[in-house]
Amino acid sequence: MATTATMMAAKEALKIHEIVKYPDPVLAKMCAPVTVFDAALRTLVEEMFESMYVAQGIGLAAPQIGLLHRLTVIDVSYKKNAKEKLVLINPEVVETRGKQVEEEGCLSLPEIREKVRRAAWVKIRAQNERGEWFEVEGEELLARAILHEIDHLNGVLFIDLISRLKRELVLRKIKKMQKNGEW
Repeated sequence: MATTATMMAAKEALKIHEIVKYPDPVLAKMCAPVTVFDAALRTLVEEMFESMYVAQGIGLAAPQIGLLHRLTVIDVSYKKNAKEKLVLINPEVVETRGKQVEEEGCLSLPEIREKVRRAAWVKIRAQNERGEWFEVEGEELLARAILHEIDHLNGVLFIDLISRLKRELVLRKIKKMQKNGEW
């Protein structure tokens, strides 16, 4: 059995990944399925959770750290309930219902928030770190987070889902921030 000191040392050794920002081309690419379920994958999952927490997010997809793997982590409780942590590998949407229009943000688009229409309820099928298939359902914020992160795996950003006019305004804001060295 690992001691607390050993576990703390292992946690400290986790790499914190830098979040890839728009317009990096990796964010617009389709991700490849994960086929190897090993210790390296489990370490990557833990690093993704830690990177997400450091960036103060509730979801993080592999392309957001520059990896084109169909892997995402989600914790809508933001560390308050370990049972709510989700690891979705090779996720597939099985069913959606209803609709909700709420404001979204993204770690790859800091300081950008817009209202996006999404399903109010979702059921997905995914694999865990051991490669075992499972199904999970989510509603409201969890449904939004799941769908947002799966979009990342398909090369879609939330700004791709807003009106052309709003997207142009967002892109202008980003260009201005880039020009001012704030992006």
